[in-house]
Amino acid sequence: DSTCVPLGRSKDYINASYIRTVNYGEEYFYIATQGPLPGTTEDFCMVLENNSNVIAMITREIEGGVVKCHHYWPSSLKKPLELKFLENYQILEYFIIQMFKIVKKSMGAKHFVKHMQFIKWPDHATPASAEYFIEFVCNVRKSYLPGPLIVHCRAGVGRTGVFPCLDVVFCAIEKNCPFNIQDTVTHMRQQRRGVIQTKEQYSFCYKVVLEVLQKLFTLG
Repeated sequence: DSTCVPLGRSKDYINASYIRTVNYGEEYFYIATQGPLPGTTEDFCMVLENNSNVIAMITREIEGGVVKCHHYWPSSLKKPLELKFLENYQILEYFIIQMFKIVKKSMGAKHFVKHMQFIKWPDHATPASAEYFIEFVCNVRKSYLPGPLIVHCRAGVGRTGVFPCLDVVFCAIEKNCPFNIQDTVTHMRQQRRGVIQTKEQYSFCYKVVLEVLQKLFTLG
């Protein structure tokens, strides 16, 4: 309950949790959340309420013929979705970058959100290549602005948990500071139960970090 993200004036429930990690004097702040469903898309007003500017989505809308996440963002420059307007987009091999604007007419406010979707992570498995997920995490970090970074997959625990774990570790490596993946995951699970859901996802964290360190050793 202490990390539950309150919603609106009534502080209604949304399936989302604050995750905060302090690493050598710097705080890393996330909202780990379930992907919106048709009936809960409006609850994503938490983006505005928390002044979040970046969303990392780690799922496709449909995987294996099953709907994993509702298409909650505008998909056309000409056809806005409710009060969301697509500004521009870039399609890469392994992820899609989109910038859209949310207009809150009652306040005359405009809020820009960078939406980054990783599209090569199969459900109940891990990416075949660590390289592209490394690139994805680094691109999201470069786009970060004050306010929690929103991360979601389908349920908001498995793939969602891998992202902040690696983000924190990458930053520690960049600063040449020691890190402990097990401690990082334990601390995250104290704030959102079950993040990094499977043995394969947990192993993938080590695989990715090992690849980063091996590249740095080769360059050095």
